Amino acid sequence: MAGVRHVLFDADGVLQEIPGGWYAAMEPYLGERSREFLHRTWKDELPMLAGRGDYMPVLAATLAEFSVSTPVEDVYRDVWHRIDVMDESLALVRAFRLSGYGVHLGTNQERRRASYMRSALGYDRLFDVSCYSCDLGIAKPAPAFFVEAARRIGVDSASILFIDDNEKNIAGARIAGLAAEQWNITQGHDTLLPLLARHEVVPDHPA
Repeated sequence: MAGVRHVLFDADGVLQEIPGGWYAAMEPYLGERSREFLHRTWKDELPMLAGRGDYMPVLAATLAEFSVSTPVEDVYRDVWHRIDVMDESLALVRAFRLSGYGVHLGTNQERRRASYMRSALGYDRLFDVSCYSCDLGIAKPAPAFFVEAARRIGVDSASILFIDDNEKNIAGARIAGLAAEQWNITQGHDTLLPLLARHEVVPDHPA
């Protein structure tokens, strides 16, 4: 076995975060009902994560139900595009590329947010292969997501290490034959390097 030569990164919680969290981002519109609203709309969003349908009309209907009069485009921009990309994570991605590893993105997103991440955040230029759930037609934690990701990357699943902040996604990746480690930004990047080293994944160039 050649070992791990590709790293597949999750986005939210690994490469990027919502400043203050999703609930805080929604509070200007819904106050104490932000949590209730978000859990409702995230459930409604599930088919769109697998590429089925447009999320905006669904979001607009739920906003109206919660008596939010602000145009859906404004709410979407203020909340769903409220993304801070972590410099330390991007530095690590670049270090792996310079060291000859394949670096890839594996994330659950509906089409509009995926498009924003591709262009405005520059992820298409950063990663060798980008696996957005809306393009794959299936979302994590389904093992089929990871099987398709490996097919698109063009390598055996065992040569890929997956990094994600969600325990269920880690389990799905392992079922599909990938190496996988759970980690999130709040733990600090100094805790990520030992997890990578478990799989002998160490960049030759400093992050």
